[in-house]
Amino acid sequence: MRNPDLLPPARGPWWCRCTAVAAATIVVAGAVAFTVAPAPSAAPRPAPTAPAAAAPRAGAQTPFVSMEAEDAATNGTAIGPDLTQGSLASEASGRRAVTLEGPGQYVEFTVGADANAVTVSGNVPDGTSGSVAVSVNGQRVEDALQVTSEYSYLDTPDIVGSETHHLFDHARLLLGRDVHAGDTVRLEPESVSSYTVDVADFEQVAPAPPAPEGSVSVLGAGADPTGAADSAQAFTSAIEQARSAGGEVWVPEGRFRIDTPLAVDQVAITGAGPWRSVLLSSHLIDQTEAVGGVRLRDFAVIGEVTDRVDDSPDNFVNGSLGAGSEVTGLWLQHLKVGLWLTGDNDDLLVEGNRILDTTADGLNLNGSANRVRVRGNFLRNTGDDALAMWSLNAPNSGSEFTGNTVVAPNLANGIALYGGTDLVVRDNLVADTNALGSGIAVSNQAFGDPFFPLQDTITVEGNELVRTGAMNPNWQHPMGALRVDAFDSPVDAEVLISDTTATDSPYGVFEFVSGGGQGHEVRGVTVDGAALRGVGTVVVQAETVGSAELRNVVAESVGAAGVYNCPEAGAFDVRLGEGNSGWDGTWPCGTWPSPR
Repeated sequence: MRNPDLLPPARGPWWCRCTAVAAATIVVAGAVAFTVAPAPSAAPRPAPTAPAAAAPRAGAQTPFVSMEAEDAATNGTAIGPDLTQGSLASEASGRRAVTLEGPGQYVEFTVGADANAVTVSGNVPDGTSGSVAVSVNGQRVEDALQVTSEYSYLDTPDIVGSETHHLFDHARLLLGRDVHAGDTVRLEPESVSSYTVDVADFEQVAPAPPAPEGSVSVLGAGADPTGAADSAQAFTSAIEQARSAGGEVWVPEGRFRIDTPLAVDQVAITGAGPWRSVLLSSHLIDQTEAVGGVRLRDFAVIGEVTDRVDDSPDNFVNGSLGAGSEVTGLWLQHLKVGLWLTGDNDDLLVEGNRILDTTADGLNLNGSANRVRVRGNFLRNTGDDALAMWSLNAPNSGSEFTGNTVVAPNLANGIALYGGTDLVVRDNLVADTNALGSGIAVSNQAFGDPFFPLQDTITVEGNELVRTGAMNPNWQHPMGALRVDAFDSPVDAEVLISDTTATDSPYGVFEFVSGGGQGHEVRGVTVDGAALRGVGTVVVQAETVGSAELRNVVAESVGAAGVYNCPEAGAFDVRLGEGNSGWDGTWPCGTWPSPR
């Protein structure tokens, strides 16, 4: 998330930062794909089942199994696939979903593992809220799934090329009973005129554990577990007690309203799990500096952010946690940004978190981040880059995004590096990106000053890209699934891209561009090892001067040609090493190939 006022003026078709488009056959559930069986023959109108795809080898291990609505039994209407920005299907995982028009229409999932909770990504018409009935094996559970459009239909007029987006929203429900493999869970609109179901996540939520020995409970400090009263002062008191005693703060099961930001430093705050301990806050932690040693574990932070206001600090963390801190096992939802990290966050670990429905970035290392490890996180439906490093004011250095899963960011990139030194993007799964970006972007787009461009070695290794790449809506100009962008300055770093898997890319795969329209050079890029299955247009899309070496790139089902090599001025040297196959031919300059 960067302030749109910092964007450079329009200088051609590439002034705007962009996110991807996607659609495929994989059910994303952490590091593995859960292939849903075809709908039972008894279903009145089963949705067509996509052909099975290979299990993803990258991404996060998650506590849930994701199941796509379009692959379940239904008498609703299947929508998609569709890449048109602003359409419901364009923002759905897999680019497909199912619309239920009122009571009587349903989606029914046959679960594959034990579960007692479900989270559904869905959409209701603008300006409406209501309930969706949930039944297990034909018997309705006591509580309904509460759904709303309050956090959808986001308009960002300051971002050129964006249309009304952020159409889906997550609702979750404890079922009140266990379901087992082979059981059915049915969703049916109850008090909404229609409900479009994208994907359901089924998981087994553990009972609340006992308080850690020696911990300071927020209840003892006067916190209200019903959420009726503001508990900020009680949390502050518990934090001070725990810090002075060298212990930790305990957040038991309950819903705690926090109306003013907390200052946390040299303290651990532990919850009973993100389904049990819920903090209701749009702005929980705000501090410009901290000594560090903060441990934030096992609770949810759910906000009420309905718009994107870039100078508002409506983030879970806004600023610094200090050196050697950890953020693990959290559920972050309905915020502007999950973690907007500035100042000292050296040696920070962000691991095993769920970040959903943000109006801007999921996480942004906003300069000065050294040796930060962001790994094993799951992000869906972010409103800007899901994961970003932005080297503003000071370079990010020695930091990494490893083993994360990013699904359906609806504006900007899945993963983005904007400058920085010795950075790593490894073993991530990015799927179903939308307008204004790529699956992964390695970029020298500054957005502001002082900016520190890419330096030394940038490692992009073992990543899996599914249906990533997009059409720029400003100029109808396609974006690659993986983009190296000399936007504001030449790319001088050694960019090593290896062991990439790209499936069903709507347009090109490897794009080399100077997005600011200034023709800056891209050099020092090596692509070594890529398996490409389904390429909409071209494997290599070169639009600026420079060079890259590609070897061991194997492609099948390429839509137009192997290479589009059309810098506005000068030349780009596509150096072909050994082991390349399946992508011969060059597309002529002057026209863009239509995707297959």
